Amino acid sequence: MTRGLEILSVGMVTPVGLTAPTTAAAIRAGISRVRETPFVDLRFQPHPGAFVDTACLPELHQVDSRLGFREARMLRLAAPALREAARHLEEPPILLLAMPEELRPEEVAPTRFLEALSRSADVPLDLSRSRCVAQGRAAGLVALAEAFQLIQMHRATDILVGGVDTFMVPELLATLELEARLRGAGPSDGFIPGEGACFLWLGATGRGRRSRIQPVATIEGVGTGHEPGHRYSQEPYRGEGLAESFLSLFASRPVSAPRVQSVYTGLNGESFWAKEWGVACLRSRDHFSDDLRTHHPVENIGDPGAALGPVMLGLAAIGLQRGYLPGPCLVWCSSDREERGAALLCAQEGETRGDR
Repeated sequence: MTRGLEILSVGMVTPVGLTAPTTAAAIRAGISRVRETPFVDLRFQPHPGAFVDTACLPELHQVDSRLGFREARMLRLAAPALREAARHLEEPPILLLAMPEELRPEEVAPTRFLEALSRSADVPLDLSRSRCVAQGRAAGLVALAEAFQLIQMHRATDILVGGVDTFMVPELLATLELEARLRGAGPSDGFIPGEGACFLWLGATGRGRRSRIQPVATIEGVGTGHEPGHRYSQEPYRGEGLAESFLSLFASRPVSAPRVQSVYTGLNGESFWAKEWGVACLRSRDHFSDDLRTHHPVENIGDPGAALGPVMLGLAAIGLQRGYLPGPCLVWCSSDREERGAALLCAQEGETRGDR
């Protein structure tokens, strides 16, 4: 477990809010944007989904024509969120961007996408050191682990960790339906497709004070793991990867430290993920409060794919800052394939604003 990053700002675009504060307030109020969509299933019934109103997203100008529909949609989601998170940055930062597993390097050139994002958001980036992490839901936490290393090795002062994804792609929805993974009418073991983008400006402990910026929250540490028996593997599914992430996260944390009070979970409506959550929780039970509160933002915004990790980090940070979320707070995510990740957040000592 590595320690000590400050979240200095958060930018977010989701189906329930076009900024981080409005998203957090809407989810806290129980607002949901799950609706029938224009996309139909194999029975010609509308797919339920949670998508941002296209009219609320910025138009793209001078974008590389080689980017496909999904990447263009992701640019429109990501640009305003990146602009919100980077508004006080003075120098071009490194960006570690979580992206969907389907967007492997051979399918979309990461550098091309990052260049287009920088132009669309009008935010200069250190493109020579920025990269895309195409590892799905856990990618944001994998990127966070890399950010810890870069900052603690003094190879970077400021880093943006973000994620963007959308399921608003007919071909992708059709594939997921054939795999029986989408929520249908009535009870079903499936998820509601969503979309979103979130970015977090991270710095070492004390960075906010030196810049006269009040940090939103502190990330105490991050742990990652790999699940051999993931959804598309032939290996037995034992839930080892998430348990490994938890054990790595808590390895250097004394048992006498405050126990985890809240959890933002990567559960998305599919029962598949419940097993590894149970295994991981049991193996690290000494670190959890008996009165544990769990939060599932996918109930409000659908499953935003690779954006889920950064979105939950942002929501947890805002909740800790505002005082309505008891901490420490655990955030965990699992990808469809082997990647798993977990992070622990706490409020800035003496800086909680109070419940509002």
